[in-house]
Amino acid sequence: MVTLRDMNRSPVAGLLFFLLFAAGLAIGGAAFSVSHDPVSFAGPAAGGLFVGYLLAKSVRVVPQWERMIILRLGKFQSIAEPGLRLIIPVIDAPLYVEMRTQTVNVEKQQTITQDNVPVVVNGVIFFKVVDPASAALKVQDYRLAIWRMAQATLRDVVGRLTLDELLSQQQKLEADIAGNVEASSKSWGLHVEAIKLENIEVPEDLKKMMSRQASSEREKRATIIKADGDRQAAAALAEAAATMARSPGAMQLRTLQTIDGLGPSASNTVVLAVPLELIELIQSQTAKNARS
Repeated sequence: MVTLRDMNRSPVAGLLFFLLFAAGLAIGGAAFSVSHDPVSFAGPAAGGLFVGYLLAKSVRVVPQWERMIILRLGKFQSIAEPGLRLIIPVIDAPLYVEMRTQTVNVEKQQTITQDNVPVVVNGVIFFKVVDPASAALKVQDYRLAIWRMAQATLRDVVGRLTLDELLSQQQKLEADIAGNVEASSKSWGLHVEAIKLENIEVPEDLKKMMSRQASSEREKRATIIKADGDRQAAAALAEAAATMARSPGAMQLRTLQTIDGLGPSASNTVVLAVPLELIELIQSQTAKNARS
């Protein structure tokens, strides 16, 4: 922020004024004690007052987080770095520029997306001054200017996106807005560090439709996953059946494994079926006996 301060916030100027005025009073008092002439007292006292006031107006202490722009007779003179600095009273005018990262809130903006959906968006800008002379001299109020620029850019960028793109590509949206604002504010001596969108509001009826759509998508994925699991299980069973068909003893082995897995509990009732091969063997033997 650019500020014009006539009075220094540091106590150094006040201390210098007090010391010089006190020195003038002391010199005047010593002269009056010798000559007993009031003029001999008033002269040094007035001189100390004048010199103290002049030096106090000349001394400026620039904080570490600021830069001081010196205008001499209204014309840019120099940029003073942090520390103790001297200016020419009346002739020089100091402007103080904030160099730390600053934030500006972008109030809620109602805009229309590319697919004609009204949305309300708000965010915050993080920026800093990199050229204090341009920030102080090329724009009247750089905080207000970058806020207005961010508002206009936000509406323009959102208007080029559909609602789905706006909700799913928030980081890209923030980068696009920051890049556009950076390009426009670079001539003002500003650097945009980031722009973050805090909230994107959509109409309530559209929220309900989006909720139903998301629920349908989840149900669709669940059905597909279950169907894929059934397909894999059927393929595994078919492969197992084919293996057992190729090996005559596999079915008997599987039967014995199943019986063994039932456990020794007395509540289990096991019904043993006679294998088909044994029945065929008995039938063939019976037929042989009948022919003989």
